[in-house]
Amino acid sequence: MRDINEVPIEAVVVSAYRVPTATPESDGTLAWDSTTLVFVEIQAAGLCGGGYSYADEATARLVHERFEKLLVGCDALAIAARWRDMRDNVRNLGAAGISAMAISAVDNALWDWKSKFMGVPLVTLLGAAHESICIYGSGGFTSYTDQQLQEQLSGWAREGIRAVKMKVGREPQRDRARVAAARRAIGDDVALFVDANGAYTRKQALLLAQGFADSNVSWFEEPVSSDDLEGLRLLRDRAPAGMNISAGEYGYTPGYFRRMLQAQAVDVLQADATRCFGLTGFLAAAALCEAFHVPLSSHCAPSLHVAATCSAGPAINLEYFFDHVRIERMLFDGACVPSDGVLAADLSRLGLGIELKKEDAECYRI
Repeated sequence: MRDINEVPIEAVVVSAYRVPTATPESDGTLAWDSTTLVFVEIQAAGLCGGGYSYADEATARLVHERFEKLLVGCDALAIAARWRDMRDNVRNLGAAGISAMAISAVDNALWDWKSKFMGVPLVTLLGAAHESICIYGSGGFTSYTDQQLQEQLSGWAREGIRAVKMKVGREPQRDRARVAAARRAIGDDVALFVDANGAYTRKQALLLAQGFADSNVSWFEEPVSSDDLEGLRLLRDRAPAGMNISAGEYGYTPGYFRRMLQAQAVDVLQADATRCFGLTGFLAAAALCEAFHVPLSSHCAPSLHVAATCSAGPAINLEYFFDHVRIERMLFDGACVPSDGVLAADLSRLGLGIELKKEDAECYRI
């Protein structure tokens, strides 16, 4: 352990990397062919903390133009104060969207730096609530053929992952058949989740929920827009027994999560530390879940969320998202690797346990 004094931030460095997808990818409302990683380094006391967000390159510009001068010289140990400084700084820009993702990347880097400064893994600094966290394999894009869908999901099942998720909503008339094909591929012992990314109307979602129940779907994510809290509540009240309604990945602020929970809109709240003001915001979402007696799930960015979910009492699972798993294995030393369907923090590594492989990443740099 080090002596704890005020430690000034010496530099804030941001970079962005655009990585093409392995195949065309789409969900119920969007298609994409690349993913951008925004990576922030905090330098202080001879140490470097790294954090990231999956966001547009405009996020990197905002970090460079707004936060570098703001944070240099400030105490790196006072993460709550730095979080407040950044939120105040973007007041007139709007707190959600790019601003929140920029704050997230910096906040995540500060937590990585602080745990390195303290000489401990991040999960130790935060305080572990779970030794490990269950994962679910996530992909099953609407751009896949039925064969590709079945191969991906059954591959995860063979690896010991006990739950898998597929995208629905682009062709509602085909979704029951696609879901049935997925169930045949994974067998009866693996949980099947579906994610519509808000593609359905309320009535469509109600009808399809009944059809998905025939394939024993136990998780229906964003059946309607996550902004439609009344619609989510309708689905939560009327979905078949045993089918959880989940949403929250587009939540940026603690206030949004509070409104979603007050509306009783979800059975499981999702939060994403690359969007919701970083690990600080994720822990705030966890506290709200504790208060409302609602389970918490992390969205995407698996290597970032291992320590966070293991430290959050209400957390029940972590999304092992295909695209981000691939990128993190390509670009990070220490990227998470599951065992028997769970992830645990590597206690032999300080901080988040990951380091950017800059030479390997350079070819993707924007």
